[in-house]
Amino acid sequence: MVRRVETRGALETAHRALGNCGQVFRFAIATGRAERDPSSDLRGALQPVKGTHFAAVTEPDDAAKLLRTLDGYEGTLAVRCALRLAPLVFVRPGELRHAEWKDIDLDAAEWRYTVSKTDTQHIVPLSTQAIEILKELQPLTGRGRYVFPSARNPKGDRPMSDNAILSAMRRMGVEKNEMSGHGFRAMARTILDEVLGFRPDYIEHQLAHAVRDPNGRAYNRTAHLPERKRMMQEWAD
Repeated sequence: MVRRVETRGALETAHRALGNCGQVFRFAIATGRAERDPSSDLRGALQPVKGTHFAAVTEPDDAAKLLRTLDGYEGTLAVRCALRLAPLVFVRPGELRHAEWKDIDLDAAEWRYTVSKTDTQHIVPLSTQAIEILKELQPLTGRGRYVFPSARNPKGDRPMSDNAILSAMRRMGVEKNEMSGHGFRAMARTILDEVLGFRPDYIEHQLAHAVRDPNGRAYNRTAHLPERKRMMQEWAD
């Protein structure tokens, strides 16, 4: 069964399916339903998955072309706002989709939330452009939990699908090998450093990566906040 998944080219799915089978068999052993886990005999039988980088636009001229394309999206307001906000805040795609109104302070121009990958607190300074987008969306989704709720959930208590932004980009002709949801992070990291000349530790901190001071201590979430606010506004400009 797993080999059939492998032959259609879905290597990651094949490995994940084999791992899931192993979990089922190990549970069966623990509960007296099976005597052994046959999936363990298949270790090394599948082709290895080669790691790849997320597709990203990192040249300024290409970034300008991409942003003009995203600006022309004519679908739903929530997806249109998500497409415009994603490059301005360059958070992980899942964190953007799960953004909650309670975590956003429009007066302070800050979005404070817990980073899913590291379970640490993070602050995203919001540029005037980001605030404008959120204020445009607030009358539509502001009474619900999520900033970008699922279109199939009128109550607003489920976030937007993880394919909503990607599907919108594909419909506008932005190819899979050109840009991904994670690609906005690489775009910001590259241009903030190489073009706008901001300090790498400011950029890494804003990307919610683990950044340490000269004494090896992890910076807290408010570290370099004034500088990061200036950086985020200049980036948006």
